[in-house]
Amino acid sequence: VQLVESGGGMVQPGGSVRLSCAASGFAFSNYDMAWVRQALGKGPEWVSTINTGGSSTYYADSVKGRFTISRDNAKNTLYLQMNSLQPEDTALYLCARVSKSPKLDWDYWGQGTQVTVSR
Repeated sequence: VQLVESGGGMVQPGGSVRLSCAASGFAFSNYDMAWVRQALGKGPEWVSTINTGGSSTYYADSVKGRFTISRDNAKNTLYLQMNSLQPEDTALYLCARVSKSPKLDWDYWGQGTQVTVSR
């Protein structure tokens, strides 16, 4: 299983960024997928989840209305469109495969892509 994020960088407050996660080594279309973020010195924070077909999406209250998760199963790729970014959105953003086990939330993670929101 390999998950490779891209698209991060530095952006001004109010700006937008689109993250991508290229998945390989497993049947991407059979798994719910998620984005999780981790700010420096803090624990992981769940951001959003999308079901296998993309018809159901879920968001943390902190990003609802500003972020949009989507997926392209033909390309084995997960996306996160981030709008109206604020400094508190600064974090390492990781793509995660949602576990099929009730004991785990996520079973595989990528290395992450850094998003920094600053003037």
